[in-house]
Amino acid sequence: MSAMALTKSPVQFSKFVFPRLIAFAAFAWLATAAGASDAVIVRATVHAHAFPAGDAPNSFVAADYQGNLRDLPIGVFDSGVGGLTVFEAIKNFDVFNNHTGQPGADGVPDFANENFIYLGDQANMPYGNYPAVQKTDFLRELILRDAAFLLGRRFWRAADETGAVMTKPPVKAIVIACNTATAYGLDDIRAAAKAWGVPVITVGVVEAGARGLAETRGDHTGTIAVFATVGTCASNAYPRAITRALGDNTANVWQRGSVTLAAAIEGDASVKESVPDIVNFEVRSLLDERVAHGGKAIDTIVLGCTHYPLVEQDFLTVLAQWRNYTAADGQQPYADLVAEKIHVVDPAKWTAQDLWRSLTQSDLWRSTPAVGGDQFYISVANPQWPGVQLDADGGLDRAYKYGREAGELTREDTIVVPLTPDRLPASSAKLVREHLPKTWASLVEASKIAKTAYGSTH
Repeated sequence: MSAMALTKSPVQFSKFVFPRLIAFAAFAWLATAAGASDAVIVRATVHAHAFPAGDAPNSFVAADYQGNLRDLPIGVFDSGVGGLTVFEAIKNFDVFNNHTGQPGADGVPDFANENFIYLGDQANMPYGNYPAVQKTDFLRELILRDAAFLLGRRFWRAADETGAVMTKPPVKAIVIACNTATAYGLDDIRAAAKAWGVPVITVGVVEAGARGLAETRGDHTGTIAVFATVGTCASNAYPRAITRALGDNTANVWQRGSVTLAAAIEGDASVKESVPDIVNFEVRSLLDERVAHGGKAIDTIVLGCTHYPLVEQDFLTVLAQWRNYTAADGQQPYADLVAEKIHVVDPAKWTAQDLWRSLTQSDLWRSTPAVGGDQFYISVANPQWPGVQLDADGGLDRAYKYGREAGELTREDTIVVPLTPDRLPASSAKLVREHLPKTWASLVEASKIAKTAYGSTH
């Protein structure tokens, strides 16, 4: 409560503050009645009900979800651009016949009629580092903010604008294209959606990846190595999901979490090591752990961060190099720890399949092709926010970024603006252009539309 509120007279207090306290208590009761007992979920629910017009940060227009949702786009979000690998997998997905719905590719992508809205929360990434500094609740809140953005209409046309606009369409489904966000936020988004009264589909990459591993494991019986962020590994989401999917409590799953690899792939200037050097370090570190513990050779790797498919070949190259490494004494210490043939699991395509099944079960497919194209958004630091601390590159200062606390849902030290190719670091743009051609083409087209509609997006 503000100091001004505390200095009001009893009459003023009754007139202005007491009704707000009553409203807050009522919204909190509604949240609890809807099954939201966790403080993070309750706060998000109270906030959403307090701003049903969707004109506040991290809110949405409640009326948007009272009718038929079929013609709405599909939302996809990640902590940065890594989720574009999932976006590409969805755009390329052709596993079912579009006329009959039966298994079998027909040469037409299964999501051809759908439009998408992508959000990369780059200003707050990497998500995987928040649990390591005891900011798990803040991370969970960031994930719910991502969901609220996709559900809502509010965004900023450019970083130097004086306010937000309300022209973004809401979504009918949310794809969490981030392993850390899935591990820490999938259940939260589903619980919040229930408390909000929003019948939105939510799918995530971890369960999909584990199921994909189980369906493609074949005669591989060796160790499964999960390469992910520190946060994803700390959650143990993959070992649990893989054990459930395989139905085998004896499955040998090893994890290696990187602090810097996702940021390096994004082109973060604060990371001084090259991507190949970081991959080499992470693989060697995992192998050194394996030397100490023994066990079967690694024959399967799970790319447990959506950035990592962009550097899949780096992982395979380094694994092969260490398998064949000969020390000065003539020994090959890693030869028995890496299989000659490595099975790679990219959860992205399995996420696309889960999305297909969810839309089918909910009868939410568009009946006619969508118009207007896809839309892409990215978060940036908001220099106009009081007290915000920025680094030399204009991003959030690291100490400030990881020093924030949960509970301030009207905080807007980062804002969401249209993502255009020139907003990507050169290294990230090169990776997307070369490895994700459909995504790049869609991004270029969306950029043209955004610049026509809003002018400069800087």
